[in-house]
Amino acid sequence: MQMTQQWWGLIRDDNELAYREEVKQLVDWCNTNNLILNVEKTKEVIAGFRKNRHSPTPLHINDSDVEVVSSTKFLGVQITNSLTWSDNIASTVKRAQQRLHFLRRMRRAHLPHPILTTFYRGTIESILTSCISVWFGDCRASDWKSVQRVVRTAEKIIGTSLPSIGDIATKRCVSKASSIIKDPTHLHHGLFTLLPSGKRYRSIRSRTSRFCNSFFPRAIRLLNAM
Repeated sequence: MQMTQQWWGLIRDDNELAYREEVKQLVDWCNTNNLILNVEKTKEVIAGFRKNRHSPTPLHINDSDVEVVSSTKFLGVQITNSLTWSDNIASTVKRAQQRLHFLRRMRRAHLPHPILTTFYRGTIESILTSCISVWFGDCRASDWKSVQRVVRTAEKIIGTSLPSIGDIATKRCVSKASSIIKDPTHLHHGLFTLLPSGKRYRSIRSRTSRFCNSFFPRAIRLLNAM
């Protein structure tokens, strides 16, 4: 059986040993379990923000070099080596805009507002909010405007107000964080620790706005604000 796997590794102080060991363990595990990594479909994305960044040695698996790419899609989310979400949001907005055509057709057929709203929420809103907890906090203003433009267009077609994408993102972020807190077996359960007061969670220190706006620091701020 062939398989394509995605994994994450950390290269610290230009030391690639730990990263290489992770890859080696994965390859050994596949061989032990009668699985063959499809190297042709395996891609490597290298993210780094140093000015003088060291170029890692290319990965070599099963006598083949792994292709280094600037972006890849993981569970429907476009991840780039700059860890920005413009490409992912642009793709999401394009897919949502294509569904607006069918919403217009339904409007011309004089279908009632509840049916139009149900269609919007099932085929357009579901696309716009896909994995929104991952990218919403760190999306650019221009990207956010393109998302809002789709919602406003849908509101004009239907003739009624629609749920705010921002409110949906906040609710999903809090909901996901609450489920992690309730699950002590979750890998990131330990990130949510209560202060001695027992009312607020300990904030995660962040040196960059990129990390500050990511899911876990943002989720803790939202929980503390409730």
